[in-house]
Amino acid sequence: MPLDMYAENLIRHYEKPHNKGKMEDSSASMHEDNPSCGDEIDLYIKIEDGKVRDVKFEGSGCAISMGSASILTDFIKGKALGDIEGLGKEELFGIIGIDPGAARLHCATLSLKAVKKAVLEYGHKGIDEKTKRL
Repeated sequence: MPLDMYAENLIRHYEKPHNKGKMEDSSASMHEDNPSCGDEIDLYIKIEDGKVRDVKFEGSGCAISMGSASILTDFIKGKALGDIEGLGKEELFGIIGIDPGAARLHCATLSLKAVKKAVLEYGHKGIDEKTKRL
């Protein structure tokens, strides 16, 4: 698929996001923000039997941050927590279909950072260096 088709998918997710909303009975939640641009996200995950059963997010921001959140939340449904812990920015770029470049890196990785921190805290694990660098 050409790069512009991936960008179109990201825009579609921004305009009509999947998994948008609050979850009252979440197993884990996390707030992340990007103070340099104002993007922010509240992420809620329902975990059962070591897997993500449901995920929701609320937030505001640019097309890259909110589109990425929509695509990523679709991707992690049904995934084992251990698989999510191993995700990094390279894997995220494959999931969302674009490399946003250095200027928009934090926009794209905002939701991934929230997801990983929520999963790590749920498992009573410390935040690893890979996650801190997102």
